[in-house]
Amino acid sequence: MVSASLRGRGLESLDLDEVKGRSLWADARRRFLRNKAAVAGLVLLVVIAVFSFTGEMIAVWSNEEIDFNVIGSAATQGMPSFANGHYFGTDDLGRDQFARTAQGTRISLMVGLVGTFIAVTVGTVYGAVAGYVGGRTDQVMMRIVDILFAIPFMFVLILLLVMFGRSMFMIFVGIGL
Repeated sequence: MVSASLRGRGLESLDLDEVKGRSLWADARRRFLRNKAAVAGLVLLVVIAVFSFTGEMIAVWSNEEIDFNVIGSAATQGMPSFANGHYFGTDDLGRDQFARTAQGTRISLMVGLVGTFIAVTVGTVYGAVAGYVGGRTDQVMMRIVDILFAIPFMFVLILLLVMFGRSMFMIFVGIGL
């Protein structure tokens, strides 16, 4: 049934049940899937994430094990090989590069994700408090942020690690702040 206001505009044949809107998520998904570079980047990111969590299960050697047969002769015996289980080869100390790459990839992804989560959480709460209270409190909070931005990041990270001890959690907090 067409409303009276639409009839006056010559839209009698328009069936309103056939007209569907698209949600913002559907529009974003459609635009994302049309962008070949974005889809390729997502596929690559998924492959890297799967490698980081399954790489150590595939590795023959652990990241802490040393192959004493190749110590000192990594240029000749430490080359990548499926026969001896060193898929990426070894370093001069006989450590398996595949297992070390899998562990490093996992830690790098964790630092990025947890650091981002901490930054978003702290920034949102800090900004919400500054915006809600406003006035002098907002000005003081913004000057604190200006002072923190003036201090070099590496100095802040080292200071946090010295004060609270070395741990992955403190690295996450330092990067997140």
